[in-house]
Amino acid sequence: MKLQQLRYIVEVANHDLNVSSTADSLYTSQPGISKQIKLLEDELGVQIFARTGKHLTSITPIGETIIALSREVLAKTKSIKDIASEHHQPNTGTLNITTTYTQARYVLPQVIQQFIQKYPKILLHLEQGMPDQLIEDVISGKVDFAITTDLPVVNEECVVLPCYHWNYSVVVKKDHPLAKEPKLTIDMLANYPLVSYDFSNDGSDLYHAFAKAQKTPNIAFSTADADLIKTYVKLGVGVGIVAKMAVNTTEDSDLVVLNAGHLFSYNTTYIVFMRNLFLRHYMYDFINQFSSHLTKELVNNALDCGSNTEIQAMFNGIKLPVK
Repeated sequence: MKLQQLRYIVEVANHDLNVSSTADSLYTSQPGISKQIKLLEDELGVQIFARTGKHLTSITPIGETIIALSREVLAKTKSIKDIASEHHQPNTGTLNITTTYTQARYVLPQVIQQFIQKYPKILLHLEQGMPDQLIEDVISGKVDFAITTDLPVVNEECVVLPCYHWNYSVVVKKDHPLAKEPKLTIDMLANYPLVSYDFSNDGSDLYHAFAKAQKTPNIAFSTADADLIKTYVKLGVGVGIVAKMAVNTTEDSDLVVLNAGHLFSYNTTYIVFMRNLFLRHYMYDFINQFSSHLTKELVNNALDCGSNTEIQAMFNGIKLPVK
């Protein structure tokens, strides 16, 4: 059994069983990957992947277990290398982050600028993803950190740290009737076409706010892009509901920003990483720069917790910043 073989089966799983795509990502040949996978299966005496002809069609139940353990082995191998690098090359390395558009556009730029200035030799890679994909990228080992608000059920292999709260604002054109309202209600919003994030998810606070008021929102346009929301509001398409952090008084001076904190429950943004990730000193530093209450000591205390339920309980007495 070779580490290379374990890496191949993990990467094939990460690429939805597409061996050709896996070969391209690993800069190797498709026949070479297929051969090594078959050699590993022969050595173990089990099939990791089910096949139709030469095509991989699914991961077998035993294959799921083997791939999960292979991820752990590869993570431990990486940790050994990271420990050595921390000793003899403390200010070199990589940091891979995935997040949503709003975080990347409105929260992270200043943090990343400070981080790059402090650690010019760290290769930082930031990518934007959809909320349902972010945690999968962490678990697969594609990235180190996911920064997200929409948190699906997360298994205990991940550590979930709360960073800050945020809420929505309502934005309208200056000549809109709502611009002069002293206090908004859901009933008022239900009278106008809305431009906002996706309302279709019945787990969203936007959905629940309208459902609780027994009102049906008139969705004119939905998108994950806050800038697009504001653009369509300015075009007169409808009333915008957007993350408060996405509104800039200078850039959006042609809009009226209305408080919606009493209409919608606050959201919490989290940073998520694998429990077996070896946190190098610059990773602790990034977490602290992103959220100042997350000191190295507090992060380590969270790592000592047995579950994310315990971690969340640990934060009950900590007042998170609001953005």
